Amino acid sequence: MRAAAYELQPYKSLANDVLVARIQAVRDQLGQQLLILGHHYQQDEVIELADLRGDSYQLSQTAAASTACRHLAFCGVHFMAETADILANCPAKLAQRDGERIQVYLPDLAAGCSMADMAAIEQIEDAWDQLAEVVDVADITPVTYINSAASLKAFVGQHGGIVCTSSNAQAALAWAFAKTQRVMFFPDQHLGRNTALGMGISASQMPVWDPFAAELGGNSEQSLRDSKVILWQGHCSVHQMFRPEHVAQFREQHPGIKILVHPECPREVFELADESGSTGKIINTVAAAAPGTQWAIGTELHLVNRLQQEHPEQEIHFLSPVVCMCATMYRIDLAHLCWTLENLAAGTPVNTIEVDAETARWSLVALERMLDVR
Repeated sequence: MRAAAYELQPYKSLANDVLVARIQAVRDQLGQQLLILGHHYQQDEVIELADLRGDSYQLSQTAAASTACRHLAFCGVHFMAETADILANCPAKLAQRDGERIQVYLPDLAAGCSMADMAAIEQIEDAWDQLAEVVDVADITPVTYINSAASLKAFVGQHGGIVCTSSNAQAALAWAFAKTQRVMFFPDQHLGRNTALGMGISASQMPVWDPFAAELGGNSEQSLRDSKVILWQGHCSVHQMFRPEHVAQFREQHPGIKILVHPECPREVFELADESGSTGKIINTVAAAAPGTQWAIGTELHLVNRLQQEHPEQEIHFLSPVVCMCATMYRIDLAHLCWTLENLAAGTPVNTIEVDAETARWSLVALERMLDVR
């Protein structure tokens, strides 16, 4: 008879030191078979227990390369766990393990991504069908940001497209334009716009597709025919919060301060920044800066606070006066992690993430194209 799974509720009343000790006990029991992955935006107490810390794709790729691992607890959000499953259990990796899967767990299944949720596969397919009535879709390359569901990655793979990260978006767009006249970029309009503007494409050539508009995403047929990049009306709820007035305020109050932002920020903020880049670039830029450098950083709050702690020799500020953290990332806490790991150790796994074979196959095609242009 299968044992009953542990219930989550009792874990919520446990003190952090108790949870940490119990998590460590499972780690000791499973040894190298278990990897805990912690995205940069996680809470400090979760990050401290992570075997690997990084951005979503880096974590998935590094974990997939492990020969000893059989269980991945991904402290991140849903699309990240999907990507980890796709990479860790691709045909080549399964062959190396004689067909044995690495199981991926998401400690809280409600840890989603508001940006990823702004583009459902049904909406993308409907937009593609509508576009086909106006332009030749054979001359459009779909590009999806890695912050998207596996179903969107699979759509891209099936339609000759590519996945991108915030660090290689320009390379992905260049690859796409070498193939076709147009690009459809989703789900984050800001990353697509900021990248394309830097490549000399004008804002007038980048109509925004509103999935809730009655026809053609709210665009005229002519604007779509004149387009180079069709942007999806999606955004990151965290990076959307940063405003030009925040930049102006810091420059006024702290002469000489440097503004460092993520490319998911709106154009008007992105263009005012001294430097911009992916999460990894933000971390590396601060690490390489001289002591005494002043920064106002426009990205997720937990990461900025961690940079403040790790670089006391610099003066680091959060760019917005409004607290804006990734609320869905914040759902992963020690209680959920402990509950997940103890159920795993007891043989009653919970919150497993497994992408169906067909979706995984086409997603992998799109991801592998991304690797070719890095």
